[in-house]
Amino acid sequence: DQLPTFELLEPRAVLLGPRQEVRRVLPNKQRRMIGAWCFIDHFGPEDITNQVGMRVAPHPHTGLQTVSWLLDGEIQHRDTLGSNAIVVPGQLNLMTSGPGIAHSEESPPGHSAVMHGIQLWVALPDGARHEAPRAFVQYADLPTLSRQGLRATVILGQLEEARSPATTYTPIMGAELVVDGDATVGLRPDFEYGILAIDAGVVVAGHRLETSEIGYVGAGQERLELSSAGPTRALLLGGEPFDEEIVMWWNFIGRSHDEIVEFRRRWNDGDDQFGSVVGYDGDRLLAPPMPSTRLKSRPRSR
Repeated sequence: DQLPTFELLEPRAVLLGPRQEVRRVLPNKQRRMIGAWCFIDHFGPEDITNQVGMRVAPHPHTGLQTVSWLLDGEIQHRDTLGSNAIVVPGQLNLMTSGPGIAHSEESPPGHSAVMHGIQLWVALPDGARHEAPRAFVQYADLPTLSRQGLRATVILGQLEEARSPATTYTPIMGAELVVDGDATVGLRPDFEYGILAIDAGVVVAGHRLETSEIGYVGAGQERLELSSAGPTRALLLGGEPFDEEIVMWWNFIGRSHDEIVEFRRRWNDGDDQFGSVVGYDGDRLLAPPMPSTRLKSRPRSR
């Protein structure tokens, strides 16, 4: 069999406010998207004993779904549709922005000692991005696959015969894998795929991944060989290549510079497009100044 394409996508450190550092692996200087997956932050594990922990003030989103996948700890989610929910490990937490929504995220009182998780965005296609925001949904009962060397929890879309109940808007999939020894995963040849290492040590197409690295293996494959020296967690992310040109800036996804300018103006002016988050003790996060050059769509890969 032809070996898959392999590109190593390395994370970069990004500060979210004065206290929280995350490892951002998408968008990447080499590759901006995998299917409709367009943003990945991996944070922790971090000891937050006797600390405030996560505290992300109300901020807006347009044109995307947020996918929160927690590994340790808890996060309190509030949004402008009135949601007030506790995010816990092992469940999918999905928010669909449509043309505008805002939310806050913080560690709740009495939180656990360790915080560890992954925040991902999925770009919405043009039709879906104009539909009204959908209520925040939590899926605790996700389908699994289990066999020698592999246990998979399907978060979005379908992996082999296991299908997530979550609503998606493009052909896409995401699954948490626990690889223990040698394992094989069935793929769709029309999807491109990447493996995000949650733990160091998963081997993809002969390449060992360190924590927060992605091994991008492209499209055209019907299966992928994985291995590890012991139980090792990873995210398998895939989808049909997203063929719409998008413009990403700050927390917005749009289609043009002028559209982003208008999103920013409306959010900073308190426009009804985004509503208001009730219950967060603090000010909302205002959008920074626009860059001096016009924003433009960038190629999916370098």
